[in-house]
Amino acid sequence: MTAKDFRQIALALPETAEHSHMNHPDFRVAGKIFATLGYPDKTCGMVKLSPEDQHYFSKDDPDVFIPLKGVWGRRGATRVHLKAAKKEVLRKAIQAAWRNTAPKRLRKA
Repeated sequence: MTAKDFRQIALALPETAEHSHMNHPDFRVAGKIFATLGYPDKTCGMVKLSPEDQHYFSKDDPDVFIPLKGVWGRRGATRVHLKAAKKEVLRKAIQAAWRNTAPKRLRKA
């Protein structure tokens, strides 16, 4: 996977917009961040999962999904190692992050 693939998957979701946060791209729905790229470096992304989703993704693909340290990590912020990720698995993780962040009116659609 590449940053370009990550970006395409995120931007394909309803009402998603790309912005910038702390000098790296982020992806938002209804103004709230659900994923980012390029932090701590260009080989990584981040998805904002539920703690339960984070557990399963990091258990099933520990080389791809790693919970961030501290409070952010305990709340579901999960680092993604792009090169190790398979496209369909990453798509599911980005979609889960989007669903966890999107308002109900969008999730129902």
